Amino acid sequence: MSWRLPRRENVHRGTHPSVSVDAAGVDELGVIPWPILLRKRLAQKVGIDHRWAVLWVVLSGLFTTGFTITLLVVSLDRISGELNTTTTVLTWAITGPMLAFGVVGPAFGKAGDLWGHKRIFVGGLLFAGVFSIASAMAWDAPSLILFRTLAATAGSACGPSAMAYINRMFDAGERVKPLSYWSFVTAGAPVIGVVLGGPLVEAVGWRAIFFVQAPLCFAGFVVAVWLLPGTDRIPNVKFDLWGSVTLGVGASLLLAAISQGRVWGWGSAATIGCLLVSLTTILLFVQIERRTAAPLVVLQWFRTRNFAFPVLSQLFTNFAYMGGFFLIPQVLGERGLGLGDATKGYLVISRPLAFSLIAPLAALVTLRVGERSAGVVGAIGVIGSMLLWSGVGIDAGYLYIIGATALSGIGLGISSPALTSLMAGSVSENDLGVAGAMQQLMTQLGAVLGSAVLATVSVAADPGNMGPFHVAFLIGAAAAAAGCVCSAFVRSTPRT
Repeated sequence: MSWRLPRRENVHRGTHPSVSVDAAGVDELGVIPWPILLRKRLAQKVGIDHRWAVLWVVLSGLFTTGFTITLLVVSLDRISGELNTTTTVLTWAITGPMLAFGVVGPAFGKAGDLWGHKRIFVGGLLFAGVFSIASAMAWDAPSLILFRTLAATAGSACGPSAMAYINRMFDAGERVKPLSYWSFVTAGAPVIGVVLGGPLVEAVGWRAIFFVQAPLCFAGFVVAVWLLPGTDRIPNVKFDLWGSVTLGVGASLLLAAISQGRVWGWGSAATIGCLLVSLTTILLFVQIERRTAAPLVVLQWFRTRNFAFPVLSQLFTNFAYMGGFFLIPQVLGERGLGLGDATKGYLVISRPLAFSLIAPLAALVTLRVGERSAGVVGAIGVIGSMLLWSGVGIDAGYLYIIGATALSGIGLGISSPALTSLMAGSVSENDLGVAGAMQQLMTQLGAVLGSAVLATVSVAADPGNMGPFHVAFLIGAAAAAAGCVCSAFVRSTPRT
């Protein structure tokens, strides 16, 4: 007998609170394999709901594959010298994984819906570990870029599968809290990678970091194979190959143009060519999705209030959140306040710390006030953070910096879980994997767009001229304001 994750309507809670995702409706003691019995006995001993055990496993895998995407940001100069290349070339060791992590997600989401999210999740962890070892052994810049991109491509499978498990295990009324942890991992892991990258590279070297990541991925693979239940496969549905190819190519070229436009030049042939080919390919993708019997993305979703507006709101708020986060170390560094790397790390970590503290608490409040209020209030927090940073001067104190930085974490910690939960509730259960991947893609698009735009605007800033930094943060505030407007148009989930 195979042990699979049943659909939510088949999960009986009622008068049997101990029954969770592994309930099969029969007496399993005489027919199920011993590993399932061991899992149940272990859960009884530890005293943790099996659903939450599954949640921590998938989130741990997601964090392990996500935090290294931005790990090399603050150490590009040192690594480029070791590999005899330039920082401009090595920037693709960061941009490539960011592109892959967002672009390939929809295909993995669809694959999980069709062939089971457990297969996709454990396969992503396994290959992420393999390519982490390859990254640690990279001999030049092209090999490092290739292996880091392949590792992120494999790791991007974990995001849609993790969301699919959450949405299948938890009902709509109790989904906000676990999604707050999911949002923290997806948004916080790359941020933590930036914060810890410099000290870790300085302490153990960048190769050692990937040698450590690999066994973590392999350990997560073993635990996931042992613990995760299977998910139902959707019968008689084909994989949308051409939709996946056109979306991947179009989104990749768009993100490449956005992220590299400052380096190539916004009027250069490379940038304009990427934008034109991207536009053409995305239009082709839309035509394919309108005609195919099994579309990768259901275009009617974007006519649904509780799908379109949450996705747009998170795109705009992540424009400000991640764009501001990549900008803040520059303000604190030589171009601004002249602080050292260690001091910058201590100050910047206030943002993911604030996110991790506020998100679970905000989830409880959201159950009372509704997702729309949470989305609006959270976006206002990001707006406030950007406005505070637009007033930072040479004489800014540490408390002011910590408060301005933490406010973004508080804002996103309030809004992101609520809007993600609302979006998940607006699609059918069979489409949860693809919907989660689309949210991941749009969030990544906002992050790359914000980073590129704010970096371009602030390029002329220096200790004697903080004006460009201030203008960049005001642009971030405007983007967050657009996210606030989008949040105001959603409809909260009715609750009794």
